[in-house]
Amino acid sequence: MNFQWLKRIMPRGLYGRAALILFLPVVAVTLVVTVMFLQRHFEDVTRQMTAGVAVEVALIAERIEAAPDIAAARASAERVAAPLDLRLELPAVVAGREERAFYDLSGRVVIAQLHERVPSVRSVDLRVRREVRITLGGRWGDYVLIVPRSRVSASNPHQLLVLMTGTSLLMTAIATIFLRNQLRPIRRLAHAAEEYGKGRIIPYRPAGAIEIRSAGAAFLDMRARIERQNDQRNQMLSGISHDLRTPLTRLRLGLSMLSADDPPEAEEVEALERDVAAMGAMVDAFLDHARDAAQDGPPEPVAALDFVREIVADAQRGGQQVQLHSAQGAPDELAIFRRDSLRRAIENLIGNAVRYGDHAEIEAALGPGWFRVSVEDDGPGIPPERRDEALRPFTRLDPARNQNRGQGVGLGLSIATDIARAHGGQLRLGHGARLGGLRAEIVIPR
Repeated sequence: MNFQWLKRIMPRGLYGRAALILFLPVVAVTLVVTVMFLQRHFEDVTRQMTAGVAVEVALIAERIEAAPDIAAARASAERVAAPLDLRLELPAVVAGREERAFYDLSGRVVIAQLHERVPSVRSVDLRVRREVRITLGGRWGDYVLIVPRSRVSASNPHQLLVLMTGTSLLMTAIATIFLRNQLRPIRRLAHAAEEYGKGRIIPYRPAGAIEIRSAGAAFLDMRARIERQNDQRNQMLSGISHDLRTPLTRLRLGLSMLSADDPPEAEEVEALERDVAAMGAMVDAFLDHARDAAQDGPPEPVAALDFVREIVADAQRGGQQVQLHSAQGAPDELAIFRRDSLRRAIENLIGNAVRYGDHAEIEAALGPGWFRVSVEDDGPGIPPERRDEALRPFTRLDPARNQNRGQGVGLGLSIATDIARAHGGQLRLGHGARLGGLRAEIVIPR
């Protein structure tokens, strides 16, 4: 079946759809309860009450039929009708008509019961609000019995409808207020996201229900991550432009000193080649970092401790002085992460450790909800006040480290930091209590 017409009439906004989801069941329940209550309660009660009045009406009709004349019939009937709170018009002043208001739901049952139980009933007039005019036919002509309406049906049956309608409207108003308060954080989140898409950062604080708070927190994390990546990109561009300026200046100076008549000396050529190699290393490191960030695959379950053992074994085969100090956790326990990117982060930490120290030790541990890998070296370490600076790209704290072990381009810790954050974790730098050097620790959720 084609339900396109239904989509066209459905509300477009979240507020309208939420209101429809909320109010439609309320209306349906109200209607069902009303119909069931009227049918099962008011109709049954009205039927029982009308049956009792029908017996009284039949008794009066028998007395009228048994009287010798109309005067005796009137007297005999009034002796029974007066104590029963009935009024008699004999003969009828005005004959009643078979009428009732369209909203008089119980009146239908009253009319049916009187016709069924008293054969001489000609019509039942329910036009007057508080009384029932029953027209009967007899040997002395038509006559009317006037019965209080409260005798044949439950009093004020419409109070139920009024009460249910009023309660439903009140609950609808309260629900509307609460719904509006719940939708306001969504609008604020949408506004913050829209403004950020236009390049403007506005203050935003997650609020509302747990799900909305989670979405707001995720948006803030995403915004902070994008801003951090933008800052790192700017820092990288600034750093690489700064670092390239020195070898370029040396290259320009060396080239200007070359003579077409005298061939360059081997030392001059070697110096120029070193500058070119240094610039190539900087550019390659920058491109590798950008490429790895763009080509990260999806996370997958990995045997975490075996994963660390493989990295240590590969480092040892490469001639690095690395050993696995401890591995806490069951060998077959799994952690979910991006295998290649986390491997690169750990290898960067190991590379830094063996570059600035004699050897490094690795610790791996699996907890109830986390996976931790620590790399500790015996180098000079990093002062606490400069550890945040060390995490920035193209930052080399050469005065604090050993420069005799080679020189990188300052991206190792920055790459490890980005990878840890991409996994929802963090990279922490501290003092190695066992070896006395730097302790770099990656902690990610499992």
